[in-house]
Amino acid sequence: MRHASLALATLLVTMPMAGAASAYVVVAAGSLAHACYQNARAELDSAQAIEQCTAALAEGLNAHNRAGTLINRGIIYMNRRAYDRALADFDAAIALQPELAEGHINRGAALLAQDNYAGAIAAIDRGLDLSPEEPARAYYNRGVAHEELGHVREAYRDYRQASDLAPTWGPPQTELARFRVG
Repeated sequence: MRHASLALATLLVTMPMAGAASAYVVVAAGSLAHACYQNARAELDSAQAIEQCTAALAEGLNAHNRAGTLINRGIIYMNRRAYDRALADFDAAIALQPELAEGHINRGAALLAQDNYAGAIAAIDRGLDLSPEEPARAYYNRGVAHEELGHVREAYRDYRQASDLAPTWGPPQTELARFRVG
């Protein structure tokens, strides 16, 4: 759906401007695992960033740090638009640590990037149920997915929630600026 409208009083909406936002996992164990986290956080997409994450996975990390490193490598794959590889990493992380919210939220972001909006919402809902570190990103992505499905009220509520949780983060405010509530 490229255009949505709703009478939430009077609400005018167009296609969301920004892409999916990722939810990183801080990994302190091992220098390569931490470098992988930093590369994901810096939104890198280089082959070297992928190689550092892959090497970190060979460091003998505990389950939590391994899952976090898989998630961070998945984010780098998403930055490269390699969504199938990103999904494989998110699924592997979820298999290791099913209660790690960021695995589900990033799975939702990858599904969103593949235009699987219903799947994205389901994955993000699961992640939100698990209390993520940065829920604003999850609400933002779910808002985009809802908007694409024509669920404009839900999209507006999610963008508003993202904005309330992270008032200095620009993407939710950008999306909210497109809405006119009268």
